[in-house]
Amino acid sequence: MVETLLQVKKLANYIGGEWIEAKGETTPVINPATGETVVEVPLSDASSVDDAVKAAKKAQKEWALVPAPMRAEVLYRVGSIMKERKERLSQLLTMENGKVIEEARGEVQEGIDMAFYMAGEGRRMFGQTTPAELKDKFAMSVRAPIGVVGLITPWNFPIAIATWKSFPAIVAGNGVVWKPATETPIMAFELAKIFEEAGLPKGVVNVVFGSGSAVGNAMVNHDGIRVISFTGSNDTGRKIAAQCGQQLKKVSLEMGGKNAVIVMDDADLTLAVEGILWSAFGTSGQRCTACSRVIVHEKVKDELENRLLEEMKKLSIGNGLDESIKVGPIINKAGIDKIKKYMEIGKEEGAELLAGGYVMDDGEHKQGNYFAPTLFSNVKPDMRIAYEEIFGPVVSLIPVKSFEEAVEVNNSVEYGLSSSIFTSDVNQVFKAQRDLDTGIVYVNAGTTGAEIHLPFGGTKGTGNGHRDSGVQALDVFTEWKAVYVDYSGKLQRAQIDVE
Repeated sequence: MVETLLQVKKLANYIGGEWIEAKGETTPVINPATGETVVEVPLSDASSVDDAVKAAKKAQKEWALVPAPMRAEVLYRVGSIMKERKERLSQLLTMENGKVIEEARGEVQEGIDMAFYMAGEGRRMFGQTTPAELKDKFAMSVRAPIGVVGLITPWNFPIAIATWKSFPAIVAGNGVVWKPATETPIMAFELAKIFEEAGLPKGVVNVVFGSGSAVGNAMVNHDGIRVISFTGSNDTGRKIAAQCGQQLKKVSLEMGGKNAVIVMDDADLTLAVEGILWSAFGTSGQRCTACSRVIVHEKVKDELENRLLEEMKKLSIGNGLDESIKVGPIINKAGIDKIKKYMEIGKEEGAELLAGGYVMDDGEHKQGNYFAPTLFSNVKPDMRIAYEEIFGPVVSLIPVKSFEEAVEVNNSVEYGLSSSIFTSDVNQVFKAQRDLDTGIVYVNAGTTGAEIHLPFGGTKGTGNGHRDSGVQALDVFTEWKAVYVDYSGKLQRAQIDVE
């Protein structure tokens, strides 16, 4: 299967439109469902980053002069090629990442959607015209490309997040240096080939494989990279923000989440259970938008708990290439170890473990990284499992007495990415969308399922105010330029000469 789909045993960097073998060591890309090596990926050094920046800088000067609608034509072709290869890309994604095949297809579709959406922005990269203060003077604002941008993307959405960042950067006229996660480099390899086939000029996009400490750090501190767009952990994001701040370098951060589903006493519990299961156990809980808290009204807590336990028994767990599987593996052993640590923390703090809480390492699960879907009950908001990000298939039930308390508990964590409420009360719906302190709010749906034409990102510890996806993504990769055209034939001094 791997040989048929991938046809290479070792990946190479893509720099200046050429596939260049990196110096130094490689590391295996492991299929988390089987433990098998899929491909070897290079661990590049700072010299590869320097080569990529030089190539991007040279290409960007010419690319910025191409009219934006013509730049967009390349993205239309990229989207078309991705659409043609959707199933192949999806299977490769499942092999390197582990998520079940239907989720992989959804992720590839998200990339396709983003290609066509951002291609449309090639004709809609609007500025503003405004009346000037003085006679015979014209005033307007326009978007301008920044130059060379650096993208650092995570393993959990190896193609969707990459398209959220690279497509707006490209259509805006920038050059790109991209470091994908070493756990999931295949999507970067495939997307680079698609860029090439679609006719993107050499050097506009460059892919450098390697670790965050070597490649990522070199990108963050490279004088030739003027923007860093990062998705990953809060600890790493803080370090990147500090380094970029010292250099006065623009930085966009999308980091963690501790997302909650609120279930009120008037909720449709059947729908709520479906939403919780999908949000909590889809991608094995390895989403920044995953539901890891259920804030439930005490009147329906027991019934919701029993229904969740019954439905959790039906979840099929295994290799995501099997169409019948609903929950795949954890990305690696380090992820398993982190989840195990939180099992002990939860029990020590007094939470009641109702289901799961163990590694699945026998039978068909023996070779992979599997963790049983887990449910804690009677969790208090000040327990660590209630406010620290676990990044696994673990849900904590937190009982509350009122809507107001539910909102307070939701907002009590340091993160602010996604939230959800199940209720039949329209008044509570509008209060929730106003009062929940998150960048995304769902009503009568789970905490996952963002659409590409809306901004993606969060408040507080989740990010630093920028957004991926939507037209707002262009703000990360463009600068606003104010333009004044004086056709009076004389010197006019703004404010001073206003009568």
